[in-house]
Amino acid sequence: MNINEVYSGSYLKADDLQGRRVTVKINHVSIKEFEGDKGMDRKIVLGFEGKDKCLVCNKTNSAIVAENVGSPDTDDWIGAEITLEPRRVEFQGKLVPAIRVVLKEQAVAAAPAPTPKLVNP
Repeated sequence: MNINEVYSGSYLKADDLQGRRVTVKINHVSIKEFEGDKGMDRKIVLGFEGKDKCLVCNKTNSAIVAENVGSPDTDDWIGAEITLEPRRVEFQGKLVPAIRVVLKEQAVAAAPAPTPKLVNP
């Protein structure tokens, strides 16, 4: 049995993306408090259509969502599509798996080009 299945929790982890980029549609935004190194930290939590798990956003991911949507107001984020990707990031001097929201232009640039239709001359 995979330990990630046993300790799956209600929040997304990098392993949940299985090494792939995933595009999701935001259906709710909330603010939750989490225990941090220096007391309680408020974080934005995103829920997605058709998904059981939510994404706890750090400041970087929140800023990228705001940039993609064109608004820092989380009420405007409902219905927006964003792309998530697993990435290794530095945290406390170590590389750890994380989820990053992809800037819209990077998500578009990485999308496969449509297959051209070949026409006989």
